[in-house]
Amino acid sequence: MIEYKSVSLANQVFEVLENDILRGEFSYGEIVSEKKLAERLGVSRTPVREAMTRLSHERLIKETPNGSIIIGIRNKDLRDLSIVKRKIEPLIANMLIDNCDEEALLIFNEIVEQQEFYSEKGDDEKVLKLDTLFHDKMYEISGSVTFESILSQIHHKLFKYRMVSLKGDKRTVESIKEHKMIVEALLKKDKKRLKELLFLHADNAYKSIMKGIKNNGTFYSTEDN
Repeated sequence: MIEYKSVSLANQVFEVLENDILRGEFSYGEIVSEKKLAERLGVSRTPVREAMTRLSHERLIKETPNGSIIIGIRNKDLRDLSIVKRKIEPLIANMLIDNCDEEALLIFNEIVEQQEFYSEKGDDEKVLKLDTLFHDKMYEISGSVTFESILSQIHHKLFKYRMVSLKGDKRTVESIKEHKMIVEALLKKDKKRLKELLFLHADNAYKSIMKGIKNNGTFYSTEDN
C-alpha cells in the first residue's frame, strides 16, 4: 500500500515498483498489468501507467503484445553494470580532487564515522545506505552531470546485490576501510592514488558481489540472455 507523501503519486508508485523489482519480488519473465498493480498498491491506474513508462525506459520491464514483462537485473546485467562502473568511476578522480573542499571532506568523514558506528551495531542496511550516500556525494562533487547520472544509476541498481555482499566475510569492514583511504587521498590531493583506489574499491565490491551470489543464489533468474 502506498503511503501518500509530498512527492507525486506517480513517483511514489515508481519508487515502490522499482524497489520491488530490484529486490526480486517479481519473477523474471512475469507478466504484470496496470490493473493488478493498481490493486496491489491501492491506487488508480493512471500513476501506475506513468510509473510503468519510466520502468520501461529503465529497462526493468519490457512491453510486449501480451503485456508488460518483468526483466529486472540478471547475471549478465550485473556483470555489464560492474564493468562499466569499474571503467568509469576512476575517471572522476581528477575532477573530484579539483572540486573537493574542506566542507566536502567533513561530510565524507562524517559518513565514514557513521558507517563505523552502524557496522559495530550490525546494521548492514544502514551501512549500505551510507555507502550509497558516500558514492552519490563523490559523483556530485565531481561536477560532471554525465558521470553523476551514469554512476549514481548503476550504484543504485546494484543496491540489493551490494547488500548480500556486505553480509559476507569482512566486506563491511573492508569497504569502510577503503572509504577511509579514499578520503585520505582526497585530503592529500593525490590524483594517482585516488584513481587507483576508486578502481580497487569497485573491483573488490564486484568480487564480493559475485561471491555473495555464489553463496546465496541469484536474485532473479538463471537467465543470462
